[in-house]
Amino acid sequence: MLSSLKNIAKVADLRNKVLFTLLIIGIYQFGANVPVPGVSYAAIQAITNSAKSSGLLGFFDLFSGGALARAAVLGLGIMPYITSSIIIQLLGTVIPKFAEWRDQGAVGQRKLTQATRYLTIALALMQASGLVFLLHSGQLLGNQSSAPQLIPNFSVFHVLFIILTFTAGTAFVMWLGELITQRGIGQGMSIIIFSNVVATIPLDIDIIKADKHWAGVVIILAVWILLLVAIVYVELGQRRIPVTFARRVQGRRMYGGQSTYIPLKVNQAGVIPIIFASSLLYIPVLVSTVLPWKGLHNWVQNNLLSPTGGMYLSLYGLFIILFTFFYVQVSFDPYQQADSIRQQGGYIPGIRPGAPTERYLSGILNRITLPGSIFLASVALLPSLILSAWHISTIPFFGTTLLISVGVALETNKQIDSQLTMRNYEGFLTK
Repeated sequence: MLSSLKNIAKVADLRNKVLFTLLIIGIYQFGANVPVPGVSYAAIQAITNSAKSSGLLGFFDLFSGGALARAAVLGLGIMPYITSSIIIQLLGTVIPKFAEWRDQGAVGQRKLTQATRYLTIALALMQASGLVFLLHSGQLLGNQSSAPQLIPNFSVFHVLFIILTFTAGTAFVMWLGELITQRGIGQGMSIIIFSNVVATIPLDIDIIKADKHWAGVVIILAVWILLLVAIVYVELGQRRIPVTFARRVQGRRMYGGQSTYIPLKVNQAGVIPIIFASSLLYIPVLVSTVLPWKGLHNWVQNNLLSPTGGMYLSLYGLFIILFTFFYVQVSFDPYQQADSIRQQGGYIPGIRPGAPTERYLSGILNRITLPGSIFLASVALLPSLILSAWHISTIPFFGTTLLISVGVALETNKQIDSQLTMRNYEGFLTK
């Protein structure tokens, strides 16, 4: 890692990409601190101090880098784009047109990207509408009766203006992420999420220090290191399935005969199940703010707005495990993989091509997905349970923060190493 940073400083191309990425992150952080017009600035501080203690809203605030709690222009952050990307990817398995675009290469990818953008705007409009009602009703502050009024002039014009501002902010964030992907380093959306979640770590440690003093900080850092080691170990863990390709003669040349492997990661889905589970749990919160249904409103208030509640943790963990299996099955199709191996003249040693290969891949995928899904749920829930037992409820997403940070850091480091290797600068720079 340190050698990669040293080489980046010496390679002008990579250095400019890193500086450009840092510039985009700075622009995002500026927009995440500019309150949306029409919101009472005096009430923003009260939101900042209490929004973290609410389950789903605290999760969305984590991904926006605190912009949601500040009712900033970029308050929705990157979540609408992430949700739409997951939906488009899942629809590719059930809608033939999307599947056709997926198999068209670069041309089809541009069409899928455009569909993702349109869906992002639609989701941003829906989430912005729900957020405005949350701000007005005071549910963002736990529905306290003494909660300050964030939108003093709750008229149709002001509501539409705030909704459009939040939606435009989401479109702007989407554009910034694409700029990082095209001209910066790493995957743009992941880098923005990484900067947001890392920015909250110093504040979380300061909260622990103020509540539990330095002894609490030492204990939390010890838990942090243990989680860090476990996350790196699981993120790098994979099952390598050997594949051998038969020799074939074309003209005067002989092809094939080499052996390779299919790498199946233990955590094949990454943090996507966590994000998707939170997005699904957000729907009842959104519906309860719009529909005048007191029963639904009370149930959501008592069960889904507390990050340490039994109902919230149970549903959250269950959805993470289910979505892990679902996403892995969608992203890695055993039938398609087995057919691709057969068409290329390959086979898995000891397994016949075709249906037996498909069953073999499905069995291995299920066996490694089960511990991967349990690991994801444990990282997301166990730190919250430990902190709750310690009567600390202001940082309920400690494990999720670490999981995202480590995952993005490892992927970005791999991309930097691949670019250094591609340019063949490694041997040159060591002289």
